[in-house]
Amino acid sequence: MASGELTSLEHHQTSRLRGLVALLAESNAFYRERWAKAGISAQVADLADFKARFPFTRKHDLVANQAENPPYGTNLTFPLQRYTRCHGTSGSTGRPLRWLDTPDSWQWMLNHWRRVYEAAGVTSADRVFFAFSFGPFLGFWTAFDAAQQLGCLCLPGGGLTSLARVRSILDQKATVLCCTPTYALHLAEVAALEGVDLRASSVRRILVAGEPGGSIPATRRRLEQAWQGATVHDHHGMTEVGPVSYQCPKHPAVLHVIETSYLAEILEVRTAHATGPGEVGELILTTLGREGSPLIRYRTGDLVRAPQQRGCCDCGSWDLALAGGILGRTDDMVVIRGVNVFPAAVDEVIRETGGVAEYRAEVQSNGALLELKVTIEPETGIAAEDAEATARRLESAFQTRLALRIPVLVVETGSLPRFEMKARRWIQTSTPGETSS
Repeated sequence: MASGELTSLEHHQTSRLRGLVALLAESNAFYRERWAKAGISAQVADLADFKARFPFTRKHDLVANQAENPPYGTNLTFPLQRYTRCHGTSGSTGRPLRWLDTPDSWQWMLNHWRRVYEAAGVTSADRVFFAFSFGPFLGFWTAFDAAQQLGCLCLPGGGLTSLARVRSILDQKATVLCCTPTYALHLAEVAALEGVDLRASSVRRILVAGEPGGSIPATRRRLEQAWQGATVHDHHGMTEVGPVSYQCPKHPAVLHVIETSYLAEILEVRTAHATGPGEVGELILTTLGREGSPLIRYRTGDLVRAPQQRGCCDCGSWDLALAGGILGRTDDMVVIRGVNVFPAAVDEVIRETGGVAEYRAEVQSNGALLELKVTIEPETGIAAEDAEATARRLESAFQTRLALRIPVLVVETGSLPRFEMKARRWIQTSTPGETSS
């Protein structure tokens, strides 16, 4: 690469990669056995050599390994006594995974969260409210611990109803709210229904993850309006790899990958060839510092857009810039009458149209064809005729934006489910005689 900064980054990544691969070949049974079966030498000449020779790790590899070697599998580089944290995936795309971390790996991830906070302008003077129940999911705990290390006053919201959380946010004058985009909208909806005026809120920043909404302009605008001008800051991560990216301070719809800690590739989903500039592909990650439970060339399933060119961003960062953030997942995209449809695109049209409190998208298999219909729940106080008018506007917007005729149905306010965790608005059904997926 022509830039000195990018060349320096490559040298750093190569050095970390060589050390990691050598360690795993010696001490990690999962990778030692995989590489031995593939006849792969643990020597890494450079990044190109690594990408050409080392195989991908897929989630089903990890699931199978843990099933064969319960309860934690063999992707452990150190003796079990070295590990102090256990977390797990949601199981939304298959059997849940258990993931162990050493104190060093845990701190490695907290450092990434600190980068997320600092990019969002969060300081030790902030009061951070965590609007979720603290279950086994890694992101909750790393966010909390990192904010504590930053010196923030940390306000846990586990075990509370949504209304109790709203009141706690106002009573304790929280300045930062952490949750999913969907749940931040739901909290605002609950406040409106209960007559709680969010103009009294001290929240100035909303940190979101878990869904594409944080990088969708229409969703961001709706959140910022609902929370009286608070700014939205997106990021993303996974239990398997940790916190990966932070929102660009200059370009809200861009996520920067923390490349000093992750070797990132963007590959075409079916061929696994590198995508061209501006093309959409799957994000492949190698964790360079999570030595206790590492991942080598992990197929994340996240779809992102490759940058047109590498260079220094307006914010001063040389980190890989993902325009639009996480666009969707490889297992979420559907092809409707020859058109690739991403959930994020549907969400953006709905949020831009307005008047919708919640929605559900149903993909129906009709023989060899897939059909899509959307069910909407109008916002509180909208008359029936106005809700029907909203549905027609949505159908027109889908036709314009996606070149698809998508029927939109209206249901009563309060009839669709609400989500504290990742929203599961997309369902798949089959016509009679077929098996539902």
